Amino acid sequence: MAERRRDRPGPVTYLLRIVVIAYLSLLVVWPVALVVTNTFANGMDALNRVFADPGTVAALQLTVVAALAATVLNTLFGVSVSLLLVRAEFPGKRALSALLDLPLSVSPVVVGLALVLVYGGRNGWFGPALESWGLTVVFALPGIVLATAFVSLPLVVREVVPVLREIGTEQEEAAASLGASTWQTFWRITLPSIKWALIYGVVLTLARSLGEFGAVKVVSGNVLGQTRTATLAVEERYLNFDQEAAYAIAFLLASVSVLAIVIVFVLRAVGSRR
Repeated sequence: MAERRRDRPGPVTYLLRIVVIAYLSLLVVWPVALVVTNTFANGMDALNRVFADPGTVAALQLTVVAALAATVLNTLFGVSVSLLLVRAEFPGKRALSALLDLPLSVSPVVVGLALVLVYGGRNGWFGPALESWGLTVVFALPGIVLATAFVSLPLVVREVVPVLREIGTEQEEAAASLGASTWQTFWRITLPSIKWALIYGVVLTLARSLGEFGAVKVVSGNVLGQTRTATLAVEERYLNFDQEAAYAIAFLLASVSVLAIVIVFVLRAVGSRR
């Protein structure tokens, strides 16, 4: 009887649950629900107008391209750096690990300004030389990709590193002792072990990249049909009192992010049952 009483949650536990649910509801569920309800207040009219506008469609396409490019870059970089941090010892290892968290602590607007100072076509460190070679970074797609990649840089690393530490090196050493090459060991041993952490990191990176605003606004130039992304289109529509279209674009961005996370959870649940 004493053990059963100890297992029962007390009033404090119920109170904490209520506080957590209320906090999440006010901070996440309610605002997202308002976006959805305002998007479909007049049926599909808002979405139809969004897809009928060439400028908005171009902004959505640019956002998808930039987000996918940034996700690919951060996936390759994240796996490489994760292996370096966990499997290697070198001077400055802790400094590198701390540096990876910089994008999470620095304002995206500061990131955008820093990219302009480095890659700007007029006074940037590398911008004039790059433009003389025919490569424009700031106020073009490369700058948008760089800004997006910077703000989402640590997400893959922070998902993969704990899993690499947990699985250890025994299986990798066994594969190497049997004559497997470094690539074979990574492909057949390491990658399957970090699969779900990598997928979740990729999904978080994609979701973060789709919603980036501050850094992109500084480096893009916000040119309609050329460098205006979907998040900038949301701001432009809202400031021009076209709130219905702004809600519709925001709904599309949020839907892709939520759908990606739901798919990962479903795949993870199916995989765990096998």
